[in-house]
Amino acid sequence: MDSLVFIIQSLRPNQWTKNLLVFAGIIFSNNIFDFRKQVVVLAAFVLFCALSGVIYILNDLTDLDNDKIHPVKSKRPIASGKLDVKHAKTAIAVLIPVTFASSFALGRPFFIVVLGYFTLQVAYSLYLKNVVILDIFAIAFGFLLRAVAGAVVIGVYISSWIIICTILLSLFLGMSKRRHELVILEETALAHRFVLAEYSPYLLDQMISIVTASTVIAYTLYTMAPETIEKFGTRNLVFTVPFVLYGIFRYLYLIHQKGEGGSPEKILYSDVPLLINIMLWAISVIVIISRG
Repeated sequence: MDSLVFIIQSLRPNQWTKNLLVFAGIIFSNNIFDFRKQVVVLAAFVLFCALSGVIYILNDLTDLDNDKIHPVKSKRPIASGKLDVKHAKTAIAVLIPVTFASSFALGRPFFIVVLGYFTLQVAYSLYLKNVVILDIFAIAFGFLLRAVAGAVVIGVYISSWIIICTILLSLFLGMSKRRHELVILEETALAHRFVLAEYSPYLLDQMISIVTASTVIAYTLYTMAPETIEKFGTRNLVFTVPFVLYGIFRYLYLIHQKGEGGSPEKILYSDVPLLINIMLWAISVIVIISRG
């Protein structure tokens, strides 16, 4: 019974917020009030939560030695020894075929994206996480595939603007995570993650600055693009830009002034101003689109 509890903990259900991008397709295709599509996207969301959990266990197994010396990750069930490695591998062996079979039931296009996501994450765990810059891009494309999956599962077109914004925002979060690891681990950073030797806080700050500006510009251009205005029948999406600006500025404040950034989902739960801002952004987008 204890093993089951530790397996569930290792799946990290508290990180479900990372899979919210699955809903981007139904929102920005103006199908948010289509009940049938809502059910399908919700199923896709649950499957991505399960698949992400499998990847987390796989990462914990491949990073076991390094996680044992990490101040936070050493407390995880596998790294701490609470969950036996054999039980963790059994969980993976059971969950992967179940998840794949369920994904195929939602349609071949969705299954192909899921397979691509899984392949990317395995490549990241085994190799890409040790390749400078590509490690961050791998994280970003993992988020992008979530958004793409949410679109193909209901058979809608995903805007190239949404793809660009998703990649840029994901790069921002990935770079912030690397910066946090580098700063908090200090001299033990290299022992935890080899690729951190290729980074410095200054380099990451420069990269974050570029991506931050690009994200805001891309989102702003998306809200004013002729195809966006034609699709939703409104020019008012531009009024959601201040929420994006505040969200990014708040996150940068938490990174530089509060020493956070290593766990985006934890920040979302714990930082009330950021949480309220995201909720207001979502509400404003839905209201503007529905009244367009």
